[in-house]
Amino acid sequence: MPSVLSIFADESGEWGKRSEYYLITLVFHDQSKDISLALERYRQSLADYGLPDVPFHAGPLLTGHDAYEGMSLSERKRLLGLFVIMTRRLPITYRTFVHRKSDFDDNRQRFEAQLKRDIVNLLLAHLSDFHSYGTVKVYYDGGQQIVTDALRGGIEYALSKDAIVYRDASPRDYRLEQVADFLCTLELTCEKFRNGEQTETDNKFFGDWKSFRVNYLKPIRRKGSARVFAHFGLRPSPWR
Repeated sequence: MPSVLSIFADESGEWGKRSEYYLITLVFHDQSKDISLALERYRQSLADYGLPDVPFHAGPLLTGHDAYEGMSLSERKRLLGLFVIMTRRLPITYRTFVHRKSDFDDNRQRFEAQLKRDIVNLLLAHLSDFHSYGTVKVYYDGGQQIVTDALRGGIEYALSKDAIVYRDASPRDYRLEQVADFLCTLELTCEKFRNGEQTETDNKFFGDWKSFRVNYLKPIRRKGSARVFAHFGLRPSPWR
């Protein structure tokens, strides 16, 4: 049976003035690696704590909006903690590209070109590894055209078009799309802490920079760096 690689994509930010940063996270999963046990443990943990199994969405979780409205801070913290544990158990790896939008002087074309270049450079650096898969399936919910264009342009430039299957990916349907959302938020929070831009909500959930790095960032980055797809050499960039 041909090997299949799934790539789940999510973004944080938008091109307008509401966000300082723009991030794209790619989560890689070799479909021969079973994730069912980690997902079942997560569902059981939610049941044990009497918490709802809602599609994980980091932004509303932190602010207490949407599906998390009416939940106490302690309940939302518990939900976050259980999701972190599940993510650490999953046979995945990831790469996040982080950009400060002001670096592009409001030039959207320059920004779009950079996003495509990020993806192309990653794929070309590990081309033989990606080509070892019979099929590469890309999952993105199509939320922002700028991301869709970067994904399609970058991946089709570097890989065989015949090997790619594009799928719409609603977070309601794919747990790994929820993981991509969480990792995007984690890396955004890292940038804010490093630059002294963390919010009151960030401090409330994660504590100070040291607590965030030790309890959240370091375990996730260590887990995702090389254990599963060691042949990719996909290692998150070091803390700056």
